[in-house]
Amino acid sequence: MNGFWYKLLNRISGLCGSWFFVLVSRIIAAGYFIFSRRVPISRSFYGALYPERGALYHLWCTFKQYQNFTTIHFDRFLAGQAKSATFVSEGWENLETVIGREGAILLMSHLGNWEMAATLLKQQREDLELLLYMGVKEKEGVERMQKNDLRNSGVTIIGADQQNNSPFTAIEGIRFLQKGGLVSMAGDIVWRSDQRRVRVRFLGHDAYLPESPFIFSLVSGAPLLVFFAFRTGKNSYRFTLSDPISIPSASRRDRENVIADAAQQYADLLEQSLQQHPFEWYHFDQFIFPQNS
Repeated sequence: MNGFWYKLLNRISGLCGSWFFVLVSRIIAAGYFIFSRRVPISRSFYGALYPERGALYHLWCTFKQYQNFTTIHFDRFLAGQAKSATFVSEGWENLETVIGREGAILLMSHLGNWEMAATLLKQQREDLELLLYMGVKEKEGVERMQKNDLRNSGVTIIGADQQNNSPFTAIEGIRFLQKGGLVSMAGDIVWRSDQRRVRVRFLGHDAYLPESPFIFSLVSGAPLLVFFAFRTGKNSYRFTLSDPISIPSASRRDRENVIADAAQQYADLLEQSLQQHPFEWYHFDQFIFPQNS
């Protein structure tokens, strides 16, 4: 949906009530489910998650995934109506120990609502210095509005261009960490074909994660914290922060193994959380591959 139609939906829903937003967004999601070429990717993914179940169940899981995705936009609509999300937190003490000191790298994922995760962090502590690396698409509609909303809440946004790789974006992140700030990076998506990646095991298959968050941790000395925000009800969430994942300094020869170990720890946490929240998986690109692919 482009920005114009999204704004129109928000405006009409503001007049008619939230039920109108829910109805229209679910109809749109059903249309994507019927016509999107990415549906087979989700079916294959749920086939790996539930190998003991049949193809029809995997298709139902995919339909539920598409429908659940509408809640991200619905809760953003509620926020625009001055209805702040309620939440409970787990592991906040892991963050308090690094804020203003060595900083930390937040590994966010396309499991749960990462946009709400960033918003809730700022809601928990308004003076929090938070920088988000976000992918830049060629044509952005809703995504541009999403970035603007985060900027308005006090979050610093750096666009990670899928075509161009500027070293200055990395330098800015390192400087942010050196000041004791938090740098958020997606841990489960590789933006560019030439981007360095690390292989992990996930649901019994190979998956490839971006190497950059782990390199950031290695270079800066800042720990990695895995961060999830899961929906518990209408505009209500539970966010969790893992124990720190440290990447010790290593020789050039051992660096690859150290990074691989940290990446696998993240993948294991991601898989465990997926088992608990299977329909909040909003990664619609290929994520798992046959071994040796």
